[in-house]
Amino acid sequence: MNVDSIQNGIVIDHISAGNSMKLYELLDLDRLDCCVALIKNVTSRKMGKKDIIKIDADIPVNLDAIGYVDPEATVNVIKDGKLVEKKVIGTPQTLTNVLRCKNPRCITSCEQELDHIFRLSDDGSKIYRCIYCETKAK
Repeated sequence: MNVDSIQNGIVIDHISAGNSMKLYELLDLDRLDCCVALIKNVTSRKMGKKDIIKIDADIPVNLDAIGYVDPEATVNVIKDGKLVEKKVIGTPQTLTNVLRCKNPRCITSCEQELDHIFRLSDDGSKIYRCIYCETKAK
């Protein structure tokens, strides 16, 4: 398989195998009017297998969404065919408008302009909870 390199854009690398479709959906990449390559199960010395997403446009991406799906992922910014910046993501403490609260009684259900904010639990469980009603993120 041959996927061309990009001249200006973003490469989301080191995604755990199988997580690229979740990222594709969370980042709304289907709405972009540019080339997006989603490469699954690439052989990796470090990870065994990994996924990669290449976006052939210099657009802002939600780093919190990437960290939510896979905190080990990296974001590479490419300009003029060269790597100019590499970001290691990590686990975000707060997610704003990445997820939607599923609780029908949550204030975000009736107050449409209110941000959907989830905070990482303090107990080390890696569970996000809505800051308004404490519902677990799914």
